[in-house]
Amino acid sequence: MDDLTRVREWEADVPPLTDEARSAARVRLQSAISRENHATRSVAPSRRLVFRMAAAAAVAAVGGTVVVASTNRDGNAVPRTSLTAAQVLNKAADRSRSDSARLPIPRNDQYFYTRTYSTQTPLKGGRAKTWTDESWLSVDGSRPSRRQEHGKVHHDPPLGKHEVAWPPTTYAKLQTMPTDPDKLLNLFRVGRKRSPMTDTMAFDQACLLMMGPRVMPPGLQAGALEALAKIPGVKLDHDQVDGIGRPGIAVSYPNSTFTFVFDRKTYAYLGLRTKGIGLERVNGKWQNTDRYFEMRSLERMAVVDHIGQRPQG
Repeated sequence: MDDLTRVREWEADVPPLTDEARSAARVRLQSAISRENHATRSVAPSRRLVFRMAAAAAVAAVGGTVVVASTNRDGNAVPRTSLTAAQVLNKAADRSRSDSARLPIPRNDQYFYTRTYSTQTPLKGGRAKTWTDESWLSVDGSRPSRRQEHGKVHHDPPLGKHEVAWPPTTYAKLQTMPTDPDKLLNLFRVGRKRSPMTDTMAFDQACLLMMGPRVMPPGLQAGALEALAKIPGVKLDHDQVDGIGRPGIAVSYPNSTFTFVFDRKTYAYLGLRTKGIGLERVNGKWQNTDRYFEMRSLERMAVVDHIGQRPQG
C-alpha cells in the first residue's frame, strides 16, 4: 500500500478539512520542509515527510478543531486554543461576569472613566497613527461629559434630547436591556427572523454596544457575548495582537467590519478591530481617503467622582 492511499484511508472517517485546518497544516508542512532542508541541504522534501505532514493534517480535522502554536512578543511559543469560536465567546462571558463583580454600582452623580489605545494602519501600507484617549462620561447623562476620540477632546452637553438612540450610554437605560442571551439576540436582530443579513446586523450591534465608553450593568456584556455564541458562522482568528501588544484571540463574522479581541489566556475582553475609510475635507467637501484597519484596545475602565479624576493603581 503506498503512502497516499494510506492517507486517503485515514481521512475516510473524518470530516472534510476546514479552512483553519488546511492553513494550520500548511504552516506545519512549510516549517517541517524548512527543517528538513536545513538538515539534509535538499530542496525537495522526502516522501516520508510528505506522508507525515499529510497524516497530521488529517488528524487535525477530527472534531473540526485545530491545535497549533504561534509566538508571543518575546518569541516564545504560545499554544493555540482547540476551542471553537462559540466556546471562546462563552468563556469570555464567564470572565466578564467575574470582572463586572469587581466594579461598584455607579451613582448617578459619578462618571464612567475609560482609557483606550488606538492604532490605525493604512491597508495600502504607510505609517500607522496611534492615540491614547481618555473619557469621562456622566452616569445618568445629566452632567456634561468629556470624551476624547483620536486625540480630539469633545465637551458633550448633558444628554436629554441629544442622546443617541443606539446604543444607550446612560446606566439607567442600559439596565433596562435584557441579559438573557436569546432575548438579546432578538434585540440585536431588531426582532427580525434569522438570516445572514440579520446575523451580521446582530454581530455589529453587539460590537457597537461594547465599543463606546460605557460601564455596563452586571450580566449585560456577558449576555451579549453569549448571544453572539448562538450565531451560526462566527469565526475564530487565532493570531491577533492588540494595540498594546497583548497576545489575543479574535472572533469575527463574515461581512462584518468588526472583530472582537480577547486575551489568549484569560479570555478577558481587550478591544475591537475595525475596518474603516478615512475622510478628508477638500475644497469644503468631505471625501473618502484610504481604507485602514483600526485596533481599539481597552486599557482601563472604572467609576470616578468627577471629570479629570483617574483611578488609582
